[in-house]
Amino acid sequence: MFDTAHHPHRRYNPLTGDWILVSPHRALRPWQGQQEAPEMDTRPAYDPACYLCPGNVRANGQQNPPYPGTYVFDNDFGALQPQGQGGGVNIGGLLRAEAETGLCRVICFSPRHDLTLPEMPVADIRAVVDVWVQEYLTLGARPDINHVQIFENKGAVMGCSNPHPHGQIWAQQTVPGEPAREGVQQAAYFAGHGRSLLTDYLALELKEGQRIVLENEHFVGLVPYWATWPFETLLLPRRHVASIEQLTAAEKDSFAAALQQLTIRYDNLFQISFPYSAGLHQRPTDGQEHPAWHLHLHFYPPLLRSATVRKFMVGYEMLGDPQRDITPEFSAEKLRSQPTTHYKTPAPR
Repeated sequence: MFDTAHHPHRRYNPLTGDWILVSPHRALRPWQGQQEAPEMDTRPAYDPACYLCPGNVRANGQQNPPYPGTYVFDNDFGALQPQGQGGGVNIGGLLRAEAETGLCRVICFSPRHDLTLPEMPVADIRAVVDVWVQEYLTLGARPDINHVQIFENKGAVMGCSNPHPHGQIWAQQTVPGEPAREGVQQAAYFAGHGRSLLTDYLALELKEGQRIVLENEHFVGLVPYWATWPFETLLLPRRHVASIEQLTAAEKDSFAAALQQLTIRYDNLFQISFPYSAGLHQRPTDGQEHPAWHLHLHFYPPLLRSATVRKFMVGYEMLGDPQRDITPEFSAEKLRSQPTTHYKTPAPR
């Protein structure tokens, strides 16, 4: 009999319309490929050579203030610029280019160089959530901004160039490809059912329970049924809200607590500062209501079976569909079973 825990199969991603190949039997294959050196997980609270620490001079010559909490500034090397040359290229309908404008911002989560989200108090993470809300509202109110992408790259293996706890915001005129596809899929589902896609999906996941990692009053963290990355997760509000500014004060508290608990489980899994790329997907800021949109936060971590072995998206993944070996159900169980206290927290005497 067909069994998704043991037999090769495809899974559908209703958020994007894509498929992923799952090959559970390959989880036992020996690994003789590249292994990463675990990142050093000891840093000083202040690093005089860090461009993001309070009071230090950044690469462009500007000095950071002695900030006591979160600190936001325009990226010194932003991928987008607020003013640009308009126009475009269209040669035969095949060679096309369009001018794109926008802003890139950096958010320092904490003045302390040695912390990451799982090591920060919930109150300090709530302050980060408040900054996300304010930046989404401020940047989204600009007439030239139609999409605000809030994200964090954590760890050198994810291309993070500075270990100081920080995230980024890229706000631009055009809705990028991934959230655009999610918007189309959610709108089609909402038109057919009168409910958000993720509302119905979350109800199914809560009923099954296999892929739930954590729950609190207002948020649920789970490994999605269609997860591509080995320990990919999705953080969802129980209530259907289209964007982060619609969260109540109590929901923001729950969001901060869920962020801390999920990232603690990540760190505890291999007892390292767990690398990932994470980002919020929410409705565009083009002035439309977008009632189908349901706020959610993606976590895409690269590690596969240990702190030194990561997942590579190559070969078939680049030429066909994404593929994974360990099942989402296995990943959820591994994360769910982790302690809720960070592994670096001293044991009580």
